[in-house]
Amino acid sequence: MTKLRVGLLFGGRSGEHEVSISSARAIAKALMAGQNQEKYTVLPIYIQKDGIWQGVTVAQQVLESGTPLISDGSGNLWQFPPDVTDVDVWFPILHGPNGEDGTIQGLLKLIQVPAVGSGVLGSAIGMDKIAMKMAFAQAGLPQVKYMAVNRAQVWSNPCVFPKLVDEIEANLGYPCFVKPANLGSSVGIAKVRSRSQLEAALDNAASYDRRIIVEAGVVAREVECAVLGNDNPKASVVGEITFKSDFYDYETKYTAGLADLIIPAAIPDSVTSQIQDMALAAFTAVDGAGLGRVDFFYVEATGEVLINEINTLPGFTATSMYPQLWAATGVPFPDLVNQLIELALERDNG
Repeated sequence: MTKLRVGLLFGGRSGEHEVSISSARAIAKALMAGQNQEKYTVLPIYIQKDGIWQGVTVAQQVLESGTPLISDGSGNLWQFPPDVTDVDVWFPILHGPNGEDGTIQGLLKLIQVPAVGSGVLGSAIGMDKIAMKMAFAQAGLPQVKYMAVNRAQVWSNPCVFPKLVDEIEANLGYPCFVKPANLGSSVGIAKVRSRSQLEAALDNAASYDRRIIVEAGVVAREVECAVLGNDNPKASVVGEITFKSDFYDYETKYTAGLADLIIPAAIPDSVTSQIQDMALAAFTAVDGAGLGRVDFFYVEATGEVLINEINTLPGFTATSMYPQLWAATGVPFPDLVNQLIELALERDNG
């Protein structure tokens, strides 16, 4: 049997470069495990932090070391390594901007080779928190109160900015969260409890993105559900994230011991079913494909479930929530990777 050559595309120009390397290492290991070893050949392709693409030889060295390559300034941004032409199916595991926002998905579509995960539309909507919330609202999914803000309003004249802050205080109150609309993994996010903190957080978020979202705070448990499939997706068991920090920021997310994943979450069966149904509805609302992790707030005091966001290319390390949720649902890591490749081929043929 001829092995399928999987282009494992990792690294990238976002702040989640190191997380991408960790995800790629786990996927490469899974592709070489059990029956997968008989089906697939891994062709790692690495994108440096400066955007230069590196072929199999260098990419394999990065996978083995687990550390980013220090750029020597050489290379051509528009030149792909020769190995790219050998790829039968892409497995992009680029987190954050330029990786899960539709940009790389559009490039891979132009190359005319199937790729794991959502296409241009699903990736773009899933990355932009404002567009995502608009899609969720259209689908009738309940969510926290929010306001969309742009950089021009924040970096405006002294008359406009105070009125914007007044409006946020009146509509959302404190505490509230200020987030750049297009950054992943809690980068640039702040929880604010006063006007001075809100002003500083808006200014900081505007330095990251021209689109900003401000959300009302809510006292709730944070639960997540994984989705797998294309036109007929399936939902996993529900997991819960617990942490001692003020909120689930970047440091808490990626520092060992600062957060715990509880799978399955200790919640009523009826709530689990509701979350699973909402996860599938959210996946469909953004035109998701292959994989997605949907995050929710469970307000235990009222029994209310509010959707927070969808991540169309979630962390994929051995300890990440997405593969752990599927392992608890009966789909071990190597089988999960195999199914995702099969879904990519299915969608390409459809």
